[in-house]
Amino acid sequence: MSQSARVLVVAHKTAATPALLDAVRERAASGDATFTLLVPKPTHGLDKLAAASEDHGLDEGEQVLALALPLLEEAAGTHVEGKVGSSAPIEAIADAINADGYDEVILSMLPSRVSRWLHLDLPHKVAGLGVKVTTVTAKDRAQTHA
Repeated sequence: MSQSARVLVVAHKTAATPALLDAVRERAASGDATFTLLVPKPTHGLDKLAAASEDHGLDEGEQVLALALPLLEEAAGTHVEGKVGSSAPIEAIADAINADGYDEVILSMLPSRVSRWLHLDLPHKVAGLGVKVTTVTAKDRAQTHA
């Protein structure tokens, strides 16, 4: 009997978007898998400079988990774990892979014109960690309302 694939879903602003939910639904249908949502701690403006603001990022990350986990569980058809990681996305992902041994990463990002993660070349960096990477891009608001 083969072991379930361990899939790490990485998202923040796109954690509850239709594109990500469709990707999780499709992955769940393609074979036995367990899912964990990782939300890198968000940083905003002066928060980037103030070390004391780490709690704010954790609170916002927890709010993202609270919103997205029920939707992801419905899409996956099973329980989805959730965690908040480092504010540096590649560090958060590497830490999770090293600690929990994920086989695949689904990376959900904003459209290319506004995606900080894409500008950081995050998909390529994650692939360099030796895992299969699926990139999901949320649609622009104009495209979703057209």
